[in-house]
Amino acid sequence: MLQLYIGNKNYSSWSMRPWVLMTQAGIPFEEVMVRFGDDFSEPGSQFKKVVQPLNPAGTVPFLVDGGTVVSDTLAIAEYLAESFPDKALWPADKARRAEARSACAEMHAGFRAIRNHCGMNVEADLASQGRLLMRDRADVRGELARLVQLWGGLLARHGGPMLFGEFSIADAYYAPMASRLKTYALPVPPEVAAYVERVHALPGVKAWTDAALEEHQFVVVDEPYRLRD
Repeated sequence: MLQLYIGNKNYSSWSMRPWVLMTQAGIPFEEVMVRFGDDFSEPGSQFKKVVQPLNPAGTVPFLVDGGTVVSDTLAIAEYLAESFPDKALWPADKARRAEARSACAEMHAGFRAIRNHCGMNVEADLASQGRLLMRDRADVRGELARLVQLWGGLLARHGGPMLFGEFSIADAYYAPMASRLKTYALPVPPEVAAYVERVHALPGVKAWTDAALEEHQFVVVDEPYRLRD
């Protein structure tokens, strides 16, 4: 069986993408969680000791398929699309497929201000921090405007309910961004807010979110806005 190595569900936005994709698509896999600690990014940490023998980059997520190890979320998504063509993880139409790949690549390489200042934190209510960021950070405001433009355009062109009509890799790829919008209560127009709610209602996303709320582990390096009790 495929093994997917992930980090804490509360914090690991990158891990969320392939986990939601596989769960929502009904691809069987074994979850292997390697929990973050306060020192998880440091050489010699327990996290690195577990991860690096399999993935020398020392990061999660990564997928293990027998003797094949696939790291990086886009690479994992492409590997799964090739391995399970019946699951239609990308849109069938060539032009839509190219558009979906472009959208995922933009997420992969961009939206750095939102990612840096609005770290994923499923259990937290950081609406007040979101208001401050919208007041003080032009880069966050600009990226939010681009996200609204992107999602709104895709939903209008393809008719919803997901970005390309039916659920695809693109929706799994942007699921952590939908989670951030809720955590920080970032202001978006009604059509985008409705999409965020539809994403959270997906069984794969709901399962991830429910598990994240049960973790109750506070990792200092992932908590720029809260103090440990």
